[in-house]
Amino acid sequence: MAGDKVRGSERLLRERNEVIPRSVRTGTDLFVVRAEGHTLWDADGRAYTDLTGGIGVTSTGHRPARVVKALKDQIDRYLHVCFMVFNYEPYVELAKALRAVAPLPGGKSAFFNSGAEAVENAVKIARAYTKRPGAISFLNSFHGRTLLTLSLTGKYAPYKVGFEPFVPHVYQAPYPYHYRCPPGHSESECGDRALEGIEAVFHSQAPADKVAAIVFEPVQGEGGFVVPPRDFVRGLRTLCSDHGIVFVDDEVQAGMGRTAKMFAIEHFGVEPDLVTTAKALGGGLPISGVTGRPEIMDAPVPGSVGGTFGGNPLSCVAALENLALIKASLPAAERLGRAIRKRLEEMREAHELVGDVRGLGCMQALELVKDRKSKEPAKDETKAVQNEARENGLLVLTAGWHDNVIRLLPPITMPVDALDTALDVLGAAIGKVERERRT
Repeated sequence: MAGDKVRGSERLLRERNEVIPRSVRTGTDLFVVRAEGHTLWDADGRAYTDLTGGIGVTSTGHRPARVVKALKDQIDRYLHVCFMVFNYEPYVELAKALRAVAPLPGGKSAFFNSGAEAVENAVKIARAYTKRPGAISFLNSFHGRTLLTLSLTGKYAPYKVGFEPFVPHVYQAPYPYHYRCPPGHSESECGDRALEGIEAVFHSQAPADKVAAIVFEPVQGEGGFVVPPRDFVRGLRTLCSDHGIVFVDDEVQAGMGRTAKMFAIEHFGVEPDLVTTAKALGGGLPISGVTGRPEIMDAPVPGSVGGTFGGNPLSCVAALENLALIKASLPAAERLGRAIRKRLEEMREAHELVGDVRGLGCMQALELVKDRKSKEPAKDETKAVQNEARENGLLVLTAGWHDNVIRLLPPITMPVDALDTALDVLGAAIGKVERERRT
């Protein structure tokens, strides 16, 4: 029986490689056949605790019951009519729901299919509003794989390899990554250096009056869950206000309750002009949005923003139910976040391989280094920890500028005891890799 299952899994992998191009990379060779809550099962019948969260999508777990029910009800009404042709209530209701929770007043929303589409449209909207061409993003950032969002993304490999030329009038500034700032710089000084980097862009590449938007992740996602200093975020808000630049808050990975607040920007006490959402918004269905100040959102001419499938009714009803579930789960997310931080700090105390612990709420990470003094990235060891955890039933993702970060994206609804069990496995995996490195 076991042999039949293995051959079945091998057959699926062989078929996958025959028909899927190598550019579409899958992080593991697992084939998922079922998922529920924080657990998924592969084609060989093995169960895993999932802390990958579909790269931040399943923040309320796999198949939340109220989302599934809403989908079944909507299927009996209509699947697609296109909001570019006909109005329908779920689209409007979702826009109202986002206005009620958005980190800016009186927001209007437009809906799309993916995070990349949301970011791309945010820049389009900012350009229409300001009548300026430029956009500034940050090193170590990730904003998507469309040509404009790829141009905004602040890491070359693997995302940009072979896709030149990129979109013009896009510029990049340093992000305040305190763990890797030059020695002797405080967190605040690291933030000051990053703000000076933006001013350097104004002086050397694009005058401020030519910049439409600054696109900013309040916690860098693919970059390794880097959290900026509070003063930097406030300084960025001031800089945008002083120069008439639209502050675009990219919450595609960090938003929707992931950091134990509805939006990560709320941790810093500032209001953006536009906020992008995706991933966790739809509870597992594809949907993204741009929510912003009415005067900015109304700047593009009618018909210039939208798309055939944007705000699909199935995705809208899923998002409405999931948004309500996220709101109700924020206190639990805060408790879970504290539990995660405690355990990760214990791992740093116990293992020299752990150089840094960082993140907010249920968006936290470990950065692994070969030596704490030199901070040499432990890329191979990070991959080994990921593989060892998987062998013991735990799925985690890597990330970071040097691919040496273990990032955790548990459901914000995950029971603390289940989380503790999962982190026991992670700690044991780090310990094993550390011991093997010494031999």
